[in-house]
Amino acid sequence: MDYQKLFESEISGESVKAWKAQGKKALGVICCHVPAELFYALDIMPVRLRATGVTESPDGDAWMSTFSCSFARGLLQNWMTGKYADLDGIVTSDGCMMSARAFDNAEYVSKKAKENKFFFQIGAPRMTGDIELDYYINELKDLIEALEKFSGNKLTDEKLKAAIAKENEVRELIGKVNELRKEKNPVISGEDALKIMLASSNFTVDEYIELLKAFLADAKNRAPITDARARLMIIGSALDNPGYLKVIEEKGGLFVVDKLCYGSKPFQHVMEVDDKDVLGSVAKYYLTRIVCPRMMDCHVALQKEIVDSCKEYGVDGVIYEKMQYCECWGGESLYLEPDLKAIGVPMLIVEREEHLANAGQLAIRAEAFIEMIEK
Repeated sequence: MDYQKLFESEISGESVKAWKAQGKKALGVICCHVPAELFYALDIMPVRLRATGVTESPDGDAWMSTFSCSFARGLLQNWMTGKYADLDGIVTSDGCMMSARAFDNAEYVSKKAKENKFFFQIGAPRMTGDIELDYYINELKDLIEALEKFSGNKLTDEKLKAAIAKENEVRELIGKVNELRKEKNPVISGEDALKIMLASSNFTVDEYIELLKAFLADAKNRAPITDARARLMIIGSALDNPGYLKVIEEKGGLFVVDKLCYGSKPFQHVMEVDDKDVLGSVAKYYLTRIVCPRMMDCHVALQKEIVDSCKEYGVDGVIYEKMQYCECWGGESLYLEPDLKAIGVPMLIVEREEHLANAGQLAIRAEAFIEMIEK
């Protein structure tokens, strides 16, 4: 099977068109606190929305505040210009204020145009206690009820467990991709690894599984990367532009691990299922897994995870990229930097926008950082 489609990071609607040609529904998803399993269990295709490819956002700028991040404005721009015209609507959680405003405006514009799209928002608590878990479960139940009515299908534990099994297979395969990155001379760059993970939003889960299997089967035939000057980790705000990593890797850096919500984080570990409480298992997984600093009680665990990954992947330096006005990643470096210093790993902090307009400046700073590591 030709797996080259995994490296086409542009937003594609081919799979959505094929899915809908079967008389099925497809919905956009904002934020990774919305469980994909619920959609597939109801025969709905979930598509993680992206701002990839947006170079300017006049519509997004008109509808959203200038203090909204350019990623969120890019999401709205892609929605308003028809990039996702084949989708039947959007489901989101209150992952952050910026993306929530993109959802609000997309809903308002669509309803004003009388497009008859489906819009639904769930609340995802920012704590992980028992009360918060119960609240989140009830939010998912409300979403399920709405999706059942929307799709005409009924959710059962058997359907949900089958969907979980598929998503767990994806998580295991992505885990194998990341294992390749631990090698002294990996056969995959950070840019290509991010492309592979972004591709999850271009395909159905079955298509994605087959493409990942084909790539892994051929990985041994790929030429190892032997000219890297420094092994790097990238962390920070929502990053759906592989070109950002390419600029740094062209200067001799090699991203061997990431902590990105469009990268490895959503695939980090498989979901454990309690047959007596399948929906509860889904809720517990999505609420307690560490994806970003939005969770108020996970900061210490997130910092430890980053430090442990530095050791596990032999990281020489960390690139901390933060989107301007990012509420989640805006100040995490203050707490993280001392922990990295303690293990001798330097960190470069760079601010960015969705459109990579300052590639030259980024390249200069990256090269200086890599030279510092070498010395």
